[in-house]
Amino acid sequence: MSLQKINPRTSVLLLFIIATGMLRIMNCSTLLSPLANFTPIGAMALFGGTYFKSNWKSYFFPLVTLLASDIVMMQLFYKQHSNGLLYSGWLWTYSAFALMVLIGKYIKKVTFKNVLTAAVAAALAHWLITDFGVWLGGGLDISTGTALTKDWHGFVQCYLQAIPFLKNMLLGNVLYSGILYGVFEVLQKRYPILQPSIS
Repeated sequence: MSLQKINPRTSVLLLFIIATGMLRIMNCSTLLSPLANFTPIGAMALFGGTYFKSNWKSYFFPLVTLLASDIVMMQLFYKQHSNGLLYSGWLWTYSAFALMVLIGKYIKKVTFKNVLTAAVAAALAHWLITDFGVWLGGGLDISTGTALTKDWHGFVQCYLQAIPFLKNMLLGNVLYSGILYGVFEVLQKRYPILQPSIS
């Protein structure tokens, strides 16, 4: 492949996505730390959905970056929580992130309001989908140390105990979306070659 065929926009977008995955790994700490879920990974999913015009790229690059960072984190830092290469309930997480990419695709005009709305929607989608999976999969009730009950009480408890993670996901989405979208918008204005092609 000649250098002339490399799309600068795709290369820069991919660099942003990879940097986000690396930042997630470097920010790795204990699962129940006060900063658990405060990562750029949700913002990355939104960003990929917004800026990659090709459907396959918009899903492929963020989800593969999530997968690669998950594998590294599970094998290096959270081996005791792994279920093979990943963790139990990974399908719920990846479904939530695919939905986040879709939410990002709905941002047709990058404005503060649109990005903020998408960041909030993505955090809520993640909370609703992944914690349903936790409850369905018999996750732990952290108030009792036993499995969540398969009734209304266990269902509500699952969502309530996940609120600190929701808060961190929301804060991470808002902060990192501001950075990713803001920097890329400035770069597009400064370097017109990074703007989407008309064709």
